[in-house]
Amino acid sequence: MSQTRFDIQTAAVIGAGTMGRGIVMSLANAGVQVLWLDNNPEMLEQALGVVADTYAHNVRQGRIDEAQAQARRAYIRKAADYQALADVDLVIEAVYENLELKQKIFRELDGIVKPSGILASNTSALDIDAIAAVTKRPEQVVGLHFFSPAHIMKLLEIVRGAKTSKAVLEASIGLGKRMGKVSVIAGNCPGFIGNRMLATYVREARMMLLEGAYPHQVDAALQGFGFAMGPFRMYDVVGIDLEWRARELAGKGQDEAEVQVDNRLCELGRFGQKSRMGYYRYAEGSRQAEHDPEVDALVQRESERLGFQRREIGSEEILERCLLALVNEGAKILEEGMAESSSDIDTVYLYGYGFPAEVGGPMTWADRQGLTAIRDRLNALAERHGEHWQPAELIDSLATLGGRFVDYKKKA
Repeated sequence: MSQTRFDIQTAAVIGAGTMGRGIVMSLANAGVQVLWLDNNPEMLEQALGVVADTYAHNVRQGRIDEAQAQARRAYIRKAADYQALADVDLVIEAVYENLELKQKIFRELDGIVKPSGILASNTSALDIDAIAAVTKRPEQVVGLHFFSPAHIMKLLEIVRGAKTSKAVLEASIGLGKRMGKVSVIAGNCPGFIGNRMLATYVREARMMLLEGAYPHQVDAALQGFGFAMGPFRMYDVVGIDLEWRARELAGKGQDEAEVQVDNRLCELGRFGQKSRMGYYRYAEGSRQAEHDPEVDALVQRESERLGFQRREIGSEEILERCLLALVNEGAKILEEGMAESSSDIDTVYLYGYGFPAEVGGPMTWADRQGLTAIRDRLNALAERHGEHWQPAELIDSLATLGGRFVDYKKKA
């Protein structure tokens, strides 16, 4: 492979939803010329209006001046069709999470974009190799997973496919720096680093609702530990319906016990902040989460319907199960080489998921507890709650050797 260096001066973004808007602003703010495309021209017009409003708001707040706002707006231009993207250095696809749709887009881009162009997907969980496989340039396909809102959140997960070249990864890191992002390279596995760990954390939070806890209790315990927000407040912010619709679309996962509370909320149109009701209630124009006894009643009904014997669940158990779920999955990610170091995993959690900075990230927290203690606690949870709590092999081996995550380097 020749040591091509990629110089990203021009980019295109496909998709004018929330993520597309944030990515376009991130690029324009970094002085990158952006062509913007969406198959719905009205949606694109509306998105351009939102971007202009955001810059006007930033001027009113004194964050930028009018000249900067104008310059940033000038970097963004509409594209009529894929053909208009032929000469860009980078294309970022930011449409909804559907593999067939993304493959269709990449197939089309591959035939149009210049041979030296990088093709990137903003997928948060889908297989980058399956996307790259439909192109004739798999070494120039990469995941650029921005976090919402993309123009504000600092984290950028750069997902390397099996064939992604070193030069493309370096160009992606360089672009991340220009955009003011903290970049972490992740391997290609379902959910990458952040969302793969989040799935285990959220599963425990949801199971505890069925076993006896209430959303406000779980959130209070995790916010008390220092998280920016607990899992249920987080779902209200991002929209409870996103995963619900994704399960419907995929035709799987809708029957799992732990998602039944979410399903009932969505059936009632309680999608979160955007509908002023989710796990919490919100006054008109307010983002303040208010405890809603109706949700407690719904949680109780669902857990009884599913045959759970409810019991008192205290803050200590909530913290134990949510934190250890993160750590155990993080250890598996490290062991599989899907993260280059435990500090990369911590970075993802500090900058993307509101983990308390003073604690230093889930893997640092575990190192401070001592991995022998972590292994014992996981074994105790496995006895009470099942096999999925078995300690990762890496925890077992490091505990036996008296080692720490921070010192671990996977042998090539």
